[in-house]
Amino acid sequence: MSADGYDPHDFPPFAVTVDLVMLTVRPPSIDVLLVKRSENPGRGKWALPGGFVGHDQDLLGAAEGKLAEKTGVRIDRTHLEQLETFGAPGRDSRMRVVSVAHLAMLSDPGVPDTDDAAWHNVGSLDLSTLAFDHGEILRTGLERAKAKLEYTTLATSFCGPEFTIGELRAVYEAVWGISLDPANFHRKVMKTDGFVEATGRTESAGRGRPARTYAAGPATDLHPPISRS
Repeated sequence: MSADGYDPHDFPPFAVTVDLVMLTVRPPSIDVLLVKRSENPGRGKWALPGGFVGHDQDLLGAAEGKLAEKTGVRIDRTHLEQLETFGAPGRDSRMRVVSVAHLAMLSDPGVPDTDDAAWHNVGSLDLSTLAFDHGEILRTGLERAKAKLEYTTLATSFCGPEFTIGELRAVYEAVWGISLDPANFHRKVMKTDGFVEATGRTESAGRGRPARTYAAGPATDLHPPISRS
């Protein structure tokens, strides 16, 4: 018991974990990094990489460490953003556990070097089969990713140094899961200041006229946003 009369044993066990929604875009799909659980609860199920936060760790340090430990993929903490906190009673059968989820969208994600980690096409996943409430966490991460493409220039990072507007559109279609009208999308991109810059070169697209190529512009935020509607 502490000097002020507080006894931590008066309270039930409580733990904090980190879970990571790691996404990459490979048109026409968007992929998520998952690990297969080797122990209960949820043994044999796919889950988001993560784990318990140690007493001497901050949240980002725990997230970096658990990602490397579970998948072999290493990421600088500056690429992680806090997504949401998930703490419904009963989400973990071992004890009361609150998870602080983080999101990262990686243009060069690397290949997992453990046998129990792999990239999965989100469109082919049944989110209800993931361990714990990781389907809900992944769904939240995907919605954040969709929104980020509306108001930031993130999509250009999934294209090469030079790209056509069609290739840029394919990134949006993969993340949003919809088909976009080519002419309307082209118009929106062209009227958004600093989004892309013409290279003055063209790229053969098979049949038809060669397509003009572009590079990422100086902007980081989109004004006006590229709306899904």
